[in-house]
Amino acid sequence: MEKKDNSPLKFSSISELHQILGVQKPLHPLISLVDNTKMEVDKCYLDRTFTLGFYKISYKFSDNGKMGYGQGYYDFNEGGMMFTAPNQILFTDSEAEYKGYTMFIHPEFLRNYPLAKNIKKYGFFSYDTNEALHLSEKEKTLIVGLLDNINDELHTTIDEISQDVIISYIEVLLNYSNRFYKRQFITRKAVNSDFLSKMEDVLDNYFNKQETLTKGLPTVEFLASELNLSTHYLSDMLRNLTGQNAQQHIHEKLIEKAKEYLTTTNFSVSEVAYQLGFEHSQSFNKLFKKKTNTTPLSYKLSFN
Repeated sequence: MEKKDNSPLKFSSISELHQILGVQKPLHPLISLVDNTKMEVDKCYLDRTFTLGFYKISYKFSDNGKMGYGQGYYDFNEGGMMFTAPNQILFTDSEAEYKGYTMFIHPEFLRNYPLAKNIKKYGFFSYDTNEALHLSEKEKTLIVGLLDNINDELHTTIDEISQDVIISYIEVLLNYSNRFYKRQFITRKAVNSDFLSKMEDVLDNYFNKQETLTKGLPTVEFLASELNLSTHYLSDMLRNLTGQNAQQHIHEKLIEKAKEYLTTTNFSVSEVAYQLGFEHSQSFNKLFKKKTNTTPLSYKLSFN
């Protein structure tokens, strides 16, 4: 029996993707805006992983108030947005039912514009699907208006100003999305505070069970995985809640545990570094001094 090919489908051109989606050829080879209800994807392409060689921005909403993703469902009755950067692994879900728009932007479209570099500062392009941006009615009206403006410009006769105008609209859309995500971190503060509490438990258990001896220092990737969040979303959420990113929280817990070892045990500085998962005691010394303005040895001696 022939083995099924489960490798991700790769799309390097927007025109190629339009063919698979069953929609008309893009009006511009490097950018397109698709009405999601017009997509007619062949069944052989559903429930498959794929990668795109370009940015994808989706605004989606569902009549029944939810949209399926893999094994989960997320509330999209007020509309939500998702952003993916080029070459991320994506998944097509045959059960998902939604309306809205999807915009595809090839990196070449941004070339020679500041946005080509600045787009990397928008961390939400690396968020997971369950970390979508949920929009209020007012926010939805604004976003849909911007997408309509881009669509109108694409349907206007292309001239030397067209790209400038579209780039401007994209920048405004991204800046508003950034603002709305910050609003979402605030309005979901109770939920996010639960994540913060759970994160503290994860780090406490990691150090108390001395997993550092076998796994080394805890990483942002480990922490995000334990919380079922993407690394970028975790850091952005923490930065909005506490003013510190995930790595800084890990360092705080490291220093807290280091102080405990230095004051309650007979461990040498090198042994403390080993207990905490450092490969080299010099790295531990450097971090400790940076965070406390004193060396581990001086700190230890001050308690003797």
